[in-house]
Amino acid sequence: MSTFPVTRLRRLRRTGALRSLVRETRLDVADFVYPFFVAPGPLGNDPLPALSRVTVEQLVAEAEECASLGISALLLFGIPEEKDEQGSGAWDADGIVQQALRAVRERVPQLVLVTDVCLCEYTSHGHCGVLDGEEVANDETLELLARTAVSHVEAGADAVAPSDMMDGRVGALRAALDDAGFEATPILSYAAKYASAFYGPFREAADSAPAFGDRRGYQMDPANVREALRECELDLAEGADLLMVKPALPNLDVIRAVRERFDLPIAAYNVSGEYAMIKTAGAAGWMDERAAAVESLTAIKRAGADVIVSYWAKELAQWL
Repeated sequence: MSTFPVTRLRRLRRTGALRSLVRETRLDVADFVYPFFVAPGPLGNDPLPALSRVTVEQLVAEAEECASLGISALLLFGIPEEKDEQGSGAWDADGIVQQALRAVRERVPQLVLVTDVCLCEYTSHGHCGVLDGEEVANDETLELLARTAVSHVEAGADAVAPSDMMDGRVGALRAALDDAGFEATPILSYAAKYASAFYGPFREAADSAPAFGDRRGYQMDPANVREALRECELDLAEGADLLMVKPALPNLDVIRAVRERFDLPIAAYNVSGEYAMIKTAGAAGWMDERAAAVESLTAIKRAGADVIVSYWAKELAQWL
């Protein structure tokens, strides 16, 4: 039975102050993680500025600005000077990420420094692990990922984020970190990482596109959600402290399903393709970039994400 005109939902939409008063989902810059691509030499990206490569010195300056804006966490990716078949630059004690960690830790100690643990940026073939023929060898890759994680924490990482999608990698990292005396270091697992078309700009920025084939043999089929929950369950059992869904916008239903199933903090990666679509559409005058970005990020938060990795983090801090 209709209760109109007694009930009029538009009453609380009448002014901006009323809308703000009853808003159900709010963005807080403290919930955001800003990604950076660290390389021996800088490389600008005018259409997509957040996907530029920075040197260690530039990263330190960026980190100081982020801290001043209230951003509390950075996610670091590294592009090495040289690559090889094993991706040995990933665990080099003087590798690009390790240098970046030490520099930022010294100058901006209050920031949470998270590192991406994967081999794709470091291998000459661009795949996320070592190869057996043209297949990624799962178990042989685990040891190298574990060495990488330990080297990152030794250099100053607060948390490590394995993104490779090898089976058993969370357990391998947990065992290696514990053996090295880093029992207190949390693991942010890319638990449900889909083989997505939305990674294109990232792969160019990180110089990590596969030289042959694709990553569908280890990243998830975008059609599956029950499988995502199995991935999350296994990673939790292996010692994950946070679970991540990537990409975010095409998988809001997955974020919601993970949020409803598990009690630990849930992260979502607002990936480069999502950023690029709105950024370029805004530049072309087809939409209001700021409004579209805030709406998209609010949807990710509303779906259940506690932590959002986003290339808009710095701009969002200024908008909010």
